[in-house]
Amino acid sequence: MLTELRIRNFAIIEQVTLPLSSGFNVLSGETGAGKSIIVGALGLLLGERASADLIRSGADKATVEGVFDISKLKDISKLADDRGIEVEEETLVLKREIATSGRGRAWINGTTVTASVLAEIGRQLVNLHGQHDAQTLLDSESQRRILDAFGGADRQAELVRSAHGEMSDVRREIATLTSRRADAEKRADYLRHVAKEIEDARLSSGEDTKLEDEARVLENADELRTLASTLNELLSGEEASVLSQLGAAQRPLSSIERIDPSAVRMQELFDTGFYALQELARAVDDYAGSVELDPARLEEVRRRRDRVFGLLKKYGPTLEDVIAAGTTARAELDLIDTAQFDLANLTAREADARRRLSREAEKLSEMRLSAAKKLAKAVDALLPPLGMPDGRFSVTLTARDEPTAEGAEDVEFRVALNVGHEDRPLARVASGGELSRVMLALKTILARVDHVPTLIFDEVDAGIGGRVGLQVGDTLRRVAKEHQVFAISHLPQIAARAHHHIVVAKGAKGGVTTADITVLEGTSRVNEIARMLGGDPESKVSRAHAKELLESAGAPG
Repeated sequence: MLTELRIRNFAIIEQVTLPLSSGFNVLSGETGAGKSIIVGALGLLLGERASADLIRSGADKATVEGVFDISKLKDISKLADDRGIEVEEETLVLKREIATSGRGRAWINGTTVTASVLAEIGRQLVNLHGQHDAQTLLDSESQRRILDAFGGADRQAELVRSAHGEMSDVRREIATLTSRRADAEKRADYLRHVAKEIEDARLSSGEDTKLEDEARVLENADELRTLASTLNELLSGEEASVLSQLGAAQRPLSSIERIDPSAVRMQELFDTGFYALQELARAVDDYAGSVELDPARLEEVRRRRDRVFGLLKKYGPTLEDVIAAGTTARAELDLIDTAQFDLANLTAREADARRRLSREAEKLSEMRLSAAKKLAKAVDALLPPLGMPDGRFSVTLTARDEPTAEGAEDVEFRVALNVGHEDRPLARVASGGELSRVMLALKTILARVDHVPTLIFDEVDAGIGGRVGLQVGDTLRRVAKEHQVFAISHLPQIAARAHHHIVVAKGAKGGVTTADITVLEGTSRVNEIARMLGGDPESKVSRAHAKELLESAGAPG
């Protein structure tokens, strides 16, 4: 449960620490005192969008922290551990910060987390219900989720989504393969030409480069032989060759070494150079002998090169692209022959997936039908205590033409709130106050199957008063037996039913408006209930009425 909420520099709040207890907590205060700001701070803590506009005037950042006791929530401990968050002393501290730059940060137990992780864990800890949330009752998807949650059908609904996803995947494969086969059939003649032309060429990787090199040698064979012969004559010819002149240099070099042994390095360098030139002379001689004038081979290379060049122009720019084009064309042609077999397999898979979807959807429909009857009965029992004595609630299941990811039926909540009126969709008959009370009835019922420990209600008393307010307060008090409840209310009838009462008041510090909170007990609580009744807190009549309200709820007064 939420044990403490700390807010700093948020909207008009400079700094408050809100202590919360188990049971039913209520927050009251004058209009504009900051009640809705506290709800906004809670929403921020639970991952709602942050804005620099929320920072108090003159401050550089705003922070919201929530301290949660998770001693009874082992699943939350595991979820936190899976996210790399250490849990100590069975406590989680969620923190959100907004800077004037617009940059936001979030932490859980000191570990930096993303806003999405903060929201993921926050949703397991707190269910925040405001006026906007009542409107979700009008959305068919939300109604379906509520029914499935009540009927314990969430797992079955997931099996339906999985089966539908599998069927959709197979159908996409069938559509893709059918389209590819149709396209291949239209282009079959062209594909056969491409595949045959490239396959007949028997290309090999890098062949174009090798052909260019060989053609260049063959085209210049005569010049290459002349150059090689000239170089060979210079190196080892009979007259004034390089090697013969180097041989003459051997004698003075030997004489130098004989006189100065330290000159041995020059002899080593000479020997290395001499032997290298001898090897070069042999290589040049061999090369000159290997170069042949071969017009027939040259013509053959030229024809092959032209053929490869033509393929490069059509399917290139590289030889690898040409080879790939041939492979792709052949694969598309093969598809025409193999698609029928593959489509038969896919069709069989699609039929299996469709049967599985139908089977799982049928089970889900049975669970929803049973849950619809039980939910209607449970809500009907709560409507009279919430000020709607003639109210009737029902859930209509309308079959779809075929099952979808959401199941085989549409779910619609319907109500008839007056005698003699037929039931109609909730959106068409409920006022804001009635809608809030229907939502409260649903929350009360779902609380029995909901594992979220803290329920927060903002403006649940919209559009009601008098005895209905007492009934709503009693309902919240009953819910608080199984959950921690925190309600923001302006009705004394609801506030008097709370186990713990906190008041928020607006003031000023340093010329800047701020909001502060006070935990009420005894006389101070009587005074606040008297104020909420619209009378003078010092009036004996107002105070007597306030005490009566508190005593009727069993609260100290």
